[in-house]
Amino acid sequence: MTAMTHAMLKGSNVPLDATAVRAVLSWTPGAGVPDVDASALLIGPSGQVRSDEDFVFYNQPRHPSGLVRRLPKRSSPDGLTDTIEADLSSLDPSVEQVVIAASCDEAAFERVTDLRISLYDAASADGDPLAVFDVRAETGEETAVICGELYRRGDGWKFRAVGQGYPTGLVGLANAFGISVDEAEAESAPGSSETAPSAPEVSEPSPDSQATVQHQQPAYGYPGPAVAPQPAYGYPQQPTTAPEPAYGYPQPAARPAYGYPQPAAAAAHAPDPNFALPPQGPQFLRS
Repeated sequence: MTAMTHAMLKGSNVPLDATAVRAVLSWTPGAGVPDVDASALLIGPSGQVRSDEDFVFYNQPRHPSGLVRRLPKRSSPDGLTDTIEADLSSLDPSVEQVVIAASCDEAAFERVTDLRISLYDAASADGDPLAVFDVRAETGEETAVICGELYRRGDGWKFRAVGQGYPTGLVGLANAFGISVDEAEAESAPGSSETAPSAPEVSEPSPDSQATVQHQQPAYGYPGPAVAPQPAYGYPQQPTTAPEPAYGYPQPAARPAYGYPQPAAAAAHAPDPNFALPPQGPQFLRS
């Protein structure tokens, strides 16, 4: 490490002369050590992202502007690396910060060995880092951590060592900055071994269940049966009480069998004592 490299403590900051930088996350792999993924969030004046496009990570490795991007992982003599590259001088003025984060959803950061962020001048391929910060887990339960942030100061940029952890992984980190994360997309992240839960089984209620005994619920959109049995379709049944008349038409006191009139009462055929034949014409008189 040369005199040009700043070994940073948590909360410290350093001005940047470079107009474009590479933030390299490095760690030592080994048995039981989870994989680490680098990500970046472009933060506006409100302290939140301006849109979901301001989230650069493994499923969206390049910002639409092309000024912030995630480079492929590499193996180096010091371990594995994952890199975020940002062209600071060309970023839109509405971008006030670029947050550099690391996440490992397979396990907590207490199992990640020698996690470090090194900041390089992107214009220098083989130069020494401008600053380095050794990131250490505070509780050991973090599954995402903000390693550092690039932020505007006057006409230039500075870098701050942060080291703030989140126990809710990349999804919790993204939500904290206003990102709407698709849960299905997060579950399909590299290294995720979780599978979608199966749909719960729905069992029919038993005949003596409480819901059935108290009240049989009707099918959706259809009323349930009345207490009295309904007549067969198209055929009226013998009512137990006085029937309601059909709409617009009075009904007889005794309902006839369907389609057949019943005999009238015998009193209707008794002779009328006042009945007399009308006068008969000559063709009907006896000679």
